[in-house]
Amino acid sequence: MNIVLFPFMVLAAIGFILSLAAHLASLTGIQVPGGEAVWSLHMGIFVVWIPTVLISSRLTKNTNQRDFWKATLGGCPLWMRRALYGIFAYAIVNFLYFMFVASRHEAAGSEIRGFSGHWMVFYGAAFATMYSVRRAPHLLRDRKCSNGHAVPPSAQFCQECGIKLLSPNADA
Repeated sequence: MNIVLFPFMVLAAIGFILSLAAHLASLTGIQVPGGEAVWSLHMGIFVVWIPTVLISSRLTKNTNQRDFWKATLGGCPLWMRRALYGIFAYAIVNFLYFMFVASRHEAAGSEIRGFSGHWMVFYGAAFATMYSVRRAPHLLRDRKCSNGHAVPPSAQFCQECGIKLLSPNADA
């Protein structure tokens, strides 16, 4: 699995870096290098997002919907999870600013500013999801309690019978 994921993870990292560069250029009024080619970042999201969705659906198979990101990013360090949540919050603020302020003034690069915040979220989430699996491949394994009930990867107790579970690494 790691061999298959690695190229997509690299593409997600490159997409994130290019999105960040486009965003910073739009904030400072610098012409984005590559001109109209920056819009190809739209399509690149699909390249990395399809495997991301497949992986995250596997990671969250037995998980409550409210724990989606906790399960998906279970293999990520705390700083990476917090950075992704921060980027997500920033993208919302950036989009609201774009909708209500920048679009009315039609500033140079305002469209790129509006979209690049979203690009950063999608590429960042794709990278973090794949990084999580590379760092903690046990998260993809099906877990069961000793009574045979399916349990989420991060659970400490079975949701059906309440039995204490072994650590995720020991459940193989």
